[in-house]
Amino acid sequence: MGDDVMISVDPHKASNTLAVMDPVTKTVIARQRFMNTAVGYRRLREFAGGWTHRRWAVEGCHGAGRSLAQRLAGDGEIVLDVPAKLAARVRVYSQGHGRKSDADDAISIGLAALNSTRVAVVRRDDTLVSLRLLCDRRDELGALRTQAVCRLHRLLCELTPGGTHRGLRASRAEQLLAKLRPR
Repeated sequence: MGDDVMISVDPHKASNTLAVMDPVTKTVIARQRFMNTAVGYRRLREFAGGWTHRRWAVEGCHGAGRSLAQRLAGDGEIVLDVPAKLAARVRVYSQGHGRKSDADDAISIGLAALNSTRVAVVRRDDTLVSLRLLCDRRDELGALRTQAVCRLHRLLCELTPGGTHRGLRASRAEQLLAKLRPR
């Protein structure tokens, strides 16, 4: 599986549907759907890792596909922005039946990228990268706070006869600690 491929993506809020296509024959090699989560992104990258030479075609890189396109571009991948109208036009003309599914859309996106010169390469948005780093740091701090509160709660339960209420707040912890006297 080391050949050149186009991985086209129909992005949605909850999932990303991929179609891996041979750029010469324009046939589908593989299809897969991934959840739009951190774990889903990791699995998507592992799946795509099976092809050494790959390009990505993502629909709507300024809309629903922005997050995925920016992650891929940030990871050094070549990402093409396929306008939704272009992909829709390809879907209508290539299928003719007007039915719409995520798998069919992913194929239409790939065909649009392969057949058109009106697709732009996505550049990494440094502002978005900075915001992602800040969000990751906020999540880390939140996890550390939760861990500290859980440890404090466990200690207070051990030191307080009968334990203490599950909804521990700083003011309540301070009151409990003020009442405790070591023997």
